[in-house]
Amino acid sequence: MAKKRNKAIKTSQTQMHHAPAPPVVEDEQLVTDLFAELATRDQQLTQEATAPTPQVSQTPKTVSKKQDSKARHIARQARKAAALAQHMPTVDPAADAQVEWETKQETASINRTCDELGVQIHEINPDGHCLFSAIADQLAILNILPPSQANHATVRAVAADYMLRHPGDFLPFIPSISGEDGVGATADTGLMSAAQFERYCLSIRDTGAWGGEPEILALSKAYNVPILVVQGGIPPIVAHNPGDINPASRHAKAARISFHRRKYGLGEHYNSLRPKHTLATVADKIQSIFS
Repeated sequence: MAKKRNKAIKTSQTQMHHAPAPPVVEDEQLVTDLFAELATRDQQLTQEATAPTPQVSQTPKTVSKKQDSKARHIARQARKAAALAQHMPTVDPAADAQVEWETKQETASINRTCDELGVQIHEINPDGHCLFSAIADQLAILNILPPSQANHATVRAVAADYMLRHPGDFLPFIPSISGEDGVGATADTGLMSAAQFERYCLSIRDTGAWGGEPEILALSKAYNVPILVVQGGIPPIVAHNPGDINPASRHAKAARISFHRRKYGLGEHYNSLRPKHTLATVADKIQSIFS
């Protein structure tokens, strides 16, 4: 029995020793496939991590609000453009040609008078102060003002001060914007009140308000000098006389300026007229024109 048992054990060991090995090739293939799958997954995770984060789309409500705001802005711009177009002057070739012809006629007339007087136009800056700057230039030429004071600010102050001290000389010539000359006015006398006249004079002194006939008269009286305005119409010379002085007198000093209605795009404009020759020669020319 012992021999048989030993023989059986030996036989069993012999069988176990010669048993076939497990299929190693198939196991290696499974591992390879697993690694390949893991590598593919890692690659996908890397791509997802590096990809840009998609922007969160706006809600339909926000987009709608922006679209409505833009539409309202476009509508406002369209209304402004339409209003501007209504106020733009229409193109009229005939009217433009007429204005051009009148401008040439005015220029020729002023130049002709200047040649007769022996004076030439000295251009003044068209900045709203032209009347006062032109007269200041003339007062410096006549040695009435020193060059350091010959400016529009000085002359404006003198004009305003004289008008404030002599309201009766000027009120009839300065219509009230709320009087009979105002839009829709019917019952008023058209004269300024004292407060309105004071505000008007202060605007002449302190702002760039345009000056005209009342201011020329005030300056003529304040400086006691005739102011002759050469223009392109009838009469060719308008004289503003301070009183007893005869502007046609040979010995009379006179400030000479030119008035242009058409020459400049801003409208009415004044220039200074400087002598080409001596003051005595100019005085002779003035006397010949008035005689």
